[in-house]
Amino acid sequence: MPRTLFGLALSVALSGWLFAGQVTLTAPAFAAEQMHKVAVHVNESDPQRINMALNNVQNMKAFYDSAGQKVEIEVVAYGPGLHMLRADTSPVKDRISVMSLEIEGLIFSACANTLKGMSQKEGKQVELVSESQMVPSGVVRLVELQEGGYSYVRP
Repeated sequence: MPRTLFGLALSVALSGWLFAGQVTLTAPAFAAEQMHKVAVHVNESDPQRINMALNNVQNMKAFYDSAGQKVEIEVVAYGPGLHMLRADTSPVKDRISVMSLEIEGLIFSACANTLKGMSQKEGKQVELVSESQMVPSGVVRLVELQEGGYSYVRP
């Protein structure tokens, strides 16, 4: 029994030492100039989910700014998530307007396939918020971004 307790105590002490060393490591000198690239995926029309995506964008931007690092963020909306960028149904169009002014380089991409389908279903051309840009396919755009080194976030 004492031998088992000694082994356990030694294991805990060594793991604490190892983890302490890992926690105290500092970032390399080039980290301050690092460029982060993030793709945010929105394919749901739920206002809470859409707002969570925008919160993620704001939180990432604030974090990297505080670390002296840069971040490029592209929000890609398709399927029901396109409501995020619709001029008539977006629950966050005012927030998108403000964020587009505050966050340099923030891109909102809208899926042309989804827009075409929505327009046909409604019998009218669906309009998007002016801050959005059209991409041929939201899914393909996410693949392209990931192949280009973007990290993927789906709130």
